[in-house]
Amino acid sequence: MAEGSDTTLTAEQTAEPAPTGLVSGIKSFAAGHGGAKAVIEYVGKRGARIVLVGADGAWGDQFAEDTVTAREACAQAGVTVENAWERELMDQMRPSNDLWRSMARRTMAR
Repeated sequence: MAEGSDTTLTAEQTAEPAPTGLVSGIKSFAAGHGGAKAVIEYVGKRGARIVLVGADGAWGDQFAEDTVTAREACAQAGVTVENAWERELMDQMRPSNDLWRSMARRTMAR
């Protein structure tokens, strides 16, 4: 595109405030686990999955309508978004048995 084109869109131009329930859920997780980092995964028509990894190794997830909303919610909650699954972040994760069971129920329900 030509320099200065008014048809160029950036995330800053299209970002709107994220839903307060999503932001508060992310803040709550981070507060309960000594801070958190996030990885955002695009899941097609369902939107975007925000996988949160707490400083204590616990992890959970939230869903947003799209990746822009997911990034905005993390920014508003003060949670760093990682661009990919780095080895250090994966090594930090310590899923509980309850989480494994709940994930199995979600998979079976689909």
